[in-house]
Amino acid sequence: MLLKRVITAIIGIIAAVFIIHYGGWLFAATVLLLTLLAWHEYYNMMTRLEISIAYYIGILGILLLWGSAWLGNSREILAVLLMSSFLILAKMVLSYANFTVRDAVYTLSGLIYIGLTFPHLILLRFMDNSLYIPTQFGTLQAGTIYLWLAIVGTWASDTLAFFVGSQFGRHKLAPAVSPGKTWEGGAGGIAGSILAVTGLGTICDIPLAHSLVIGGLVGIVGPLGDLVESAIKRSAGVKDSGRLLPGHGGVLDRFDSVMFTAPTVYYYIYAFLS
Repeated sequence: MLLKRVITAIIGIIAAVFIIHYGGWLFAATVLLLTLLAWHEYYNMMTRLEISIAYYIGILGILLLWGSAWLGNSREILAVLLMSSFLILAKMVLSYANFTVRDAVYTLSGLIYIGLTFPHLILLRFMDNSLYIPTQFGTLQAGTIYLWLAIVGTWASDTLAFFVGSQFGRHKLAPAVSPGKTWEGGAGGIAGSILAVTGLGTICDIPLAHSLVIGGLVGIVGPLGDLVESAIKRSAGVKDSGRLLPGHGGVLDRFDSVMFTAPTVYYYIYAFLS
């Protein structure tokens, strides 16, 4: 199992570096594929709970949300969510015997949880696309750097939280959802994220004060994304959301934290740095 995890992680890191820096259609298509796979995993977990998900309405919403992000029209995202909500509610009215209020709520929640968060990877990657920043790694597009802030901060948070929690964890953070997580590990994760984002920010000429704030935010919302997915899996009675990635589970298992950190970094930069 450990060997599978290591091999999958190495392949994943190499692929991530190439796809993120290549950008363009390849990055956008990859995000769309991941979003659709995550939606399918969510659908399967809800099926175990005997919840009927409006699967194809969700796919339509995901495609439109992805398109809005790819075209850079973030303001259209609200319109897409509103339209998707109307379609889901219309299905509830027209097919109430087979698609209840409960089903509609879980469908809409899943669309927000998956369809709204993943496209922010695109919005973040292509943010300030015409701005190039000189770094020790060469001149990079601003969006590439912004996305790496979210990813590196998330990785560092997960890693340090694990080691600090293993050594010093005494007080459970959310025992009903994830018994292994502790407040001590959470604090270590925040520290790890701040250190990683600040280090990367220094290399990439991001002002120190902003790097510290971004690192702190990533360290807080990243674990929240992890815990949200843990709660969904616990409700569905599954260990992993899927089996796509050997030793790592499914797409949601690997991207649960980034789904929360990418939008957080995007809106912070939009408000204070863009």
